[in-house]
Amino acid sequence: MMNPFRWKQMVFLMMASFLILTPFQTYEDAGVMAGNDDLGEEIRTILMDEDLDGALAGVSIRSAESGEVIYEHDGDLRLKPASNMKLLTGAAAMEVLGPGYTFTTEILAEGEIKGKKLHGDLYLKGKGDPTLMEKDVVAMARSLKEKGIREVKGDLVADDTWYDDIRLSEDIAWNDETNYTGAQISALTVSPNEEYDAGTVIVAAHPSDTIGGPAEIKVTPENDYVEIVNRATTVPSDQLKDISIERKHETNQIVIEGTIPVDGSRSRSWIAVSEPTGLALNLFNKALENEGIKVKGKEVVDGQTPKAAEVLLSQESIPLEELFIPFMKISNNGHAEVLLKEMGKVVHGEGSWDKGLEVVEDFLNDNSVDADTMRLRDGSGMSHVNMVPANEISNLLYKVKNKEWFPAYWESLPVAGNGERFVGGTLRYRMNDTAAEDNVRAKTGSLTGVTSLSGYVTSADGEELIFSILLNNYLGSVKDVEDDIAVTLAEYEKNSEE
Repeated sequence: MMNPFRWKQMVFLMMASFLILTPFQTYEDAGVMAGNDDLGEEIRTILMDEDLDGALAGVSIRSAESGEVIYEHDGDLRLKPASNMKLLTGAAAMEVLGPGYTFTTEILAEGEIKGKKLHGDLYLKGKGDPTLMEKDVVAMARSLKEKGIREVKGDLVADDTWYDDIRLSEDIAWNDETNYTGAQISALTVSPNEEYDAGTVIVAAHPSDTIGGPAEIKVTPENDYVEIVNRATTVPSDQLKDISIERKHETNQIVIEGTIPVDGSRSRSWIAVSEPTGLALNLFNKALENEGIKVKGKEVVDGQTPKAAEVLLSQESIPLEELFIPFMKISNNGHAEVLLKEMGKVVHGEGSWDKGLEVVEDFLNDNSVDADTMRLRDGSGMSHVNMVPANEISNLLYKVKNKEWFPAYWESLPVAGNGERFVGGTLRYRMNDTAAEDNVRAKTGSLTGVTSLSGYVTSADGEELIFSILLNNYLGSVKDVEDDIAVTLAEYEKNSEE
């Protein structure tokens, strides 16, 4: 005779099975599109990829017209968003700062200018511009010369106090500290080229003309702030290139090691410098020297401009809507953190991560995006402690569609399969020759064990959809899962199911 307790267990399991299969179950419970079961089944099949075994997946799909969630799979599960965090930071920056917002760098003087001499200190004051380049610093030095200044009797002072002096967000890993993706944040910083990786230098190793000779090293911008230790040698053309370019932690010593074939191509790395304010000051001092302006005093990296100082000239950045192209297209982490600190400065008078995150959270809640269900730790998504549900990302993407600044936001998103770097961005080599090519506009994200893709797609029957895909805790590579879902949405024809 069967144990009564065991019999009750069997009855309960049979009833539970019936409930799982009942046609009255909602899409929230089962992750099935109401009235669109074929599409729901396709996405569920994609999510059964063996590379997701033991992993977590959050998927949310909405109608771009109504905002209705038409499919979700664990859409309320808090997951690491990686660089999809930039969608939140970027939207808040567009709202709070505005698409026309610019950053300023100033040259100020304390003291009297008599003839060709400044009898006092000269200040280089940064206000967060991540697009400042060596050519801009040179132009400012030239402008000082045109004003007739030939000598500074006092010190040359760098002022980065527009933001706080915390250089790295709290969850940056030690091995990211020298990488350009984890560059230190300063209100006074210089970028090596038009991609605006502020606070970095580009170090390139070229073969010499002589086998056995040291590799030729070029640093952009040229400076005396970093120390180059060249241990790389040129080898015969039949040998392999094996070059490492690394900065020693807590120093600005960059070590180049390995071998490079005599007829081989260059090796190049973007290296984050330690205390980037000092690099900006070094370049400005060099520019002054090249213009024939002598500085009698010393370089002061940690100074603060007196209130009585006079502004001699200023340099203005490109507007925010133009900065958004490299920021979002190629996922520039430094831009996100600068925007976060700038929002904190503008709204709360404090350029810090804490105050910037307050602004982002307030923006989200003000727009009916539930920040209370998130944990936000930085602006870029580099933190492994950020946690955001896919449903809230798709909700944000719906809510911003009616903003005046949305066209600039939309334009900044990477375009699937478009080979132009500043159009396709991080999606330029993905979803080529599919219905998603030149259709999907979405922000990518990637950390170890984390990938994300959220944005917009037009289905085959012309319906605009919003999607968010967050995949966490996998061991292999699952970007194909993201792409398969995006392509499935692009191929979807609602009418074919009716």
